Amino acid sequence: MNSSSTTLEQLSSADAQAILQRLPERIRMALIERAAAVDYPLEAIVEMAIASYLDEEALGFADCKPQRGQ
Repeated sequence: MNSSSTTLEQLSSADAQAILQRLPERIRMALIERAAAVDYPLEAIVEMAIASYLDEEALGFADCKPQRGQ
């Protein structure tokens, strides 16, 4: 991970791509499709997937564009 993503405590686009390339195709495609569906950057979606797994109180997919579910 580069120093700017560590300093900002955010996943960079390059880091997100590196993670995605190591995931099974089905999971990679699901994350890419979710990012497109909610119109969020892919790196934010990867962060949310990891954070929601580690902390049930973390921002998750249900928090994205809540008006779409109504």
